Amino acid sequence: MQSKGFIKLIAVLLALACVYQLSFTFKTRSVEKKAAQYAAQFPIDEQSAAEQHYLDSVQNLPVYNLGFKKFTYKECKEKELNLGLDLKGGMNVMLEVQVEDVVKALAGDSQNDPAFQQAIAEANEAMKQGSSNDYIGDFAKAYSRLSNGRPLAEIFVSPDRKDITLESSDADVEKMLKRETEAAIGASFNVLRSRIDHFGVTQPNIMRLPNSHRILVELPGVKEPQRVRDLLQGTASLEFWLTYDAREVLPMLASADKLLKEEVAQTAAAEGSTSAEETAATASETAAPAAEEGLIGQIGGADSTDNASVASNNFDREQNPLFAVLDPNYAGGAAIGAAYKADIATVNEYLARPEIRELFPADILFKWGVKGDDHIDGRYYLYAIKVTTPDGKAPLDGSVVTDAREQYAQRGATAEVSMTMNAEGTQEWARMTGENIGKCIAIVLDGYVYSAPRVNTKIDKGQSQITGDFTIQEAQDLANVLNSGKVPAPAKIIQDTVVGPSLGQESINAGMLSFVIAFILVLLYMGLFYKTAGWMADVALLTNVFLLMGVLVSFGAVLTLPGIAGIVLTMGMAVDANVIIYERIKEELRGGKGLSLAIKDGFSKAYSAIIDGQLTTIITGIVLFVFGTGPVQGFATTLIIGIITSVFCAIFITRLLIEWIVGKWGTISFSHKWSENFLNNTHVDFLSKRKIAYWISCAVIVLSVISFFVRGLNLGAEFTGGRAYVVRFDKAVSAEQVRANLEQAFSQIADADASSISFEVKQYGNENQMRIVTQYRYDDTSDEATGEVEQIIYDALKSLYSYDITFDQFRNTQTDANGILTADKIGPSIAKDMTWNAIYSVLFSLIAIGLYITFRFKRWQWATGATLALAFNALLIIGIFSMFYGILPFNLEVNQAFIAAILTIIGYAINDTVVVFDRIREYLGIYPKRNLKENVNNAINSTLSRTINTSGTTLVTLLAIFFFGGETIRGFIFALIIGVVVGTAATIFIATPIAYDLMTKRAKVDEEK
Repeated sequence: MQSKGFIKLIAVLLALACVYQLSFTFKTRSVEKKAAQYAAQFPIDEQSAAEQHYLDSVQNLPVYNLGFKKFTYKECKEKELNLGLDLKGGMNVMLEVQVEDVVKALAGDSQNDPAFQQAIAEANEAMKQGSSNDYIGDFAKAYSRLSNGRPLAEIFVSPDRKDITLESSDADVEKMLKRETEAAIGASFNVLRSRIDHFGVTQPNIMRLPNSHRILVELPGVKEPQRVRDLLQGTASLEFWLTYDAREVLPMLASADKLLKEEVAQTAAAEGSTSAEETAATASETAAPAAEEGLIGQIGGADSTDNASVASNNFDREQNPLFAVLDPNYAGGAAIGAAYKADIATVNEYLARPEIRELFPADILFKWGVKGDDHIDGRYYLYAIKVTTPDGKAPLDGSVVTDAREQYAQRGATAEVSMTMNAEGTQEWARMTGENIGKCIAIVLDGYVYSAPRVNTKIDKGQSQITGDFTIQEAQDLANVLNSGKVPAPAKIIQDTVVGPSLGQESINAGMLSFVIAFILVLLYMGLFYKTAGWMADVALLTNVFLLMGVLVSFGAVLTLPGIAGIVLTMGMAVDANVIIYERIKEELRGGKGLSLAIKDGFSKAYSAIIDGQLTTIITGIVLFVFGTGPVQGFATTLIIGIITSVFCAIFITRLLIEWIVGKWGTISFSHKWSENFLNNTHVDFLSKRKIAYWISCAVIVLSVISFFVRGLNLGAEFTGGRAYVVRFDKAVSAEQVRANLEQAFSQIADADASSISFEVKQYGNENQMRIVTQYRYDDTSDEATGEVEQIIYDALKSLYSYDITFDQFRNTQTDANGILTADKIGPSIAKDMTWNAIYSVLFSLIAIGLYITFRFKRWQWATGATLALAFNALLIIGIFSMFYGILPFNLEVNQAFIAAILTIIGYAINDTVVVFDRIREYLGIYPKRNLKENVNNAINSTLSRTINTSGTTLVTLLAIFFFGGETIRGFIFALIIGVVVGTAATIFIATPIAYDLMTKRAKVDEEK
């Protein structure tokens, strides 16, 4: 092999990179283990808070020293392997910004126009039905029709708007509405990101979904789902507040610190020791570095002893209780100090004490900065707000902002924010800025300070420039914050999924068990069948898994339960390349070539089939990633990365090992005696059986179509809309019991027809777990509707528990292991989108693969045969799911995971087809005088050993996951098992015969010409 040294270097560098990336995961686990040990000394109901306090206290402290660089716990968390919600527990929420609210707000009083209201209703219906994604366009067309061509500008013209006049065209108004909608979505995104940062969860994820008004939020380990729903859907509150200067407040803080010192001394004398929490906080603070400069030296009103103590910055919990947690050395402007996240609660508690509150003016409020400042080790600034109105409200709110945008400053490379206010705001803003030159005005959203710029001069024209050494991204974020107040556009939850922590841990256990069993089985299979070369393939397989995990971490991919299934499936498919190579080498050896030449030619002749086969699988993986969401994307990610690493390991690592053994011992075995001629001398006339195969294929497709129209499919909530729950009981229950109780509960609902209260009950895993899917109020995604559904289910099922479970315990498995383990809510618009995405993804995969086969094999007949075989495979799986749901003892629900299985099978089956086609193409070149039928049959027979071996290893891994991987993915794996079996047969009996018939027909036509 050429460039052997270079390949070794690449392999070593990849291995080192993977070790580096994976090491952060082990380090974070070590820190979290210490946190759990620390929390164990507290009462059970306080352990969760104590563990989080410990992690917060070390968040910005170095915990991992690599010699050349030290990493904080926060940095390690950012680099660790992320676990999906199905493994970690938590909440997945999709929100949609209500464009209707944006349009109504911009219309002002004109929204009472009957034509306007009817146009809004029609646009809402189009969105609900999923027939259009252009809400503004639908509204504009409907309004033009309903108002007999009245200009849109008449509705939206306003003295505060300079971009719309009465002469503006409808197209200009549409552009304005879309621009304002985008701004509202950006503002909502910024608000949501801020709120998420204060939930106290690790590794939250928020992203805007392209070409939509939707925002996806993932919150691993969240403990209060209902609180999350309430906070995420609240309307943003933007306010402008006057502030105190730090120089005015610091003397009061010093007095508070002195008073707290006396209280701590009294408490210590009474109890003899400080609490465990104070000890931990002290350790946290003494370990954190602090600056040596600040305004503390200018404090007036405190005695010199206090000043000296504070100025030295040697804070001690006993000597300086307040300054030990709120460092005044970072005071400046309106900020009176900074604290670590772990100490915010302590600072709040200190400042809320009545005796401490009396030291400060009645008109002072304390508000924290929205996020930690990386320049001061992630500390959060605390700001002193001044209340100047009789009602205690802010003198100015966000409704007066008409526009805010980021721009580069006239001087320097920094960015700034330009803000424009309406007439009312301009007048009040002129008063505020004129009376507070040299002081700061705080911009507050949802109670957190985003910025506190200093007023340089009176601003009396309503146009302001906010500067502050911003990056363009920071300026954009601040502009979004300022824009959040001008248009009330709350985001509403249209889909949410809650996974309880206990189910997440069970998924991890089941996934790891299936992974280990499947891994061992594949290793044994290869080692026993291919002897020494097989064991070398096992070493390459181990390297593959190691590289795969390292690449997943480096890309920041999220590992889900389907992702684990993808890794296990990758292992089964990874040996395919080794099998192709080994079978080729065995053929070369049987042809009389020497060992070294046989190895060289075996590898070179296998490249074409390996690359073609793996590329077609990657195509389906890409389609799956583009059209899938959540766990399905996790599966696609691991599948794509796994294919790439497996090809690298099979082609390069395996060859390095084989050539090393040959170079050291002079020989290597590729089989045992019993496996040496496995399916070697077969001479089956497969093409003569093609008509029988056609009839059987037609028969099963007809049965599938009949079942589809008669029985239909067991569609999941993703495609129908509705709510799905997995409920755990404290004892075994029957599905009939649960169904009977639910029927009685739903039958008592007034004015409800059978379709609206339809539901399904099925055992989910153990006998004490049931999956319940209901269509009741499926088109209402509000929290009230969700609460009503869960209340009905609770009332119906509480009698099946052996103890008195409360409604709160039933809804939240954080405090009780029983009750609702997972909860899915999917609105009708999401369901329609998912349905179309599923259809598009399958069609695009078939078309893309057909085009690739046409390109690679230069004949459309090959592509036609391959595509029809893939379509047959997909239709048969759908038919089996239709025929056997409710009959087989596991869930055969058609959901996103099922579509992922269809696409995976399309990618897997084409791999087998490509190998056969590649051999046919080779035989046509080597034996041009043989007739087509003989070459095709010989090609199928010569690849039969590879076909059976590859399918066998894949089936072994799938069966391990099917039996040991848990109920969550059993239906998904069942679809893959059927697909592997049918796909292998379809290659031999459908794809190849169809291609043969088409080529024969074409040859006859050419002869007639």
